[in-house]
Amino acid sequence: MNPEQNFQFTSYIEESNNRLWGQHFIVPAPVVQAISALGEDKRVVCTINGQVEYQCALISKGEGMYIIYVNKARMKQLKLKIGDQVQASLVKDDSEYGLPVPEEFLEVMEQDPEAKAFWEKLTPGKKRTMLYIIAHPKSSDLKIVRALAIAEHLKAFDGKINFRALNDTLRG
Repeated sequence: MNPEQNFQFTSYIEESNNRLWGQHFIVPAPVVQAISALGEDKRVVCTINGQVEYQCALISKGEGMYIIYVNKARMKQLKLKIGDQVQASLVKDDSEYGLPVPEEFLEVMEQDPEAKAFWEKLTPGKKRTMLYIIAHPKSSDLKIVRALAIAEHLKAFDGKINFRALNDTLRG
């Protein structure tokens, strides 16, 4: 990795006014500008306190301010609370989808060309959402079940995602 592309800075954990996301930290404007200069996509790999690494996006809060969300599990893992200082390191995420791709999903797509063709037409954001749904469980068996359900859903809905119907299928 090129050292010029590893952006390190100090920030502080803040409470988000978005009840869905919880906590975040501000990314300094010079870091945002440097990452933006590397390409339009604002997906990064973030490392907090040299301990936890995850793929995420720089989220615009308006007026040129960008943040990165830190979920409850990461807060707990790092023993962080509101107001704590964090050492952050960001690297441009050049991965295909901006999330790890579960083996189970790759296998299902390899065996189902029709579902794969629909998959390729989804927007990057929808692909990330589907990958997150598949990868979230720890059990490989459950990942396979979810990958198969998404493949069948894509075929049943002509490549469109009906989130309500998909949620019903996944719960069912």
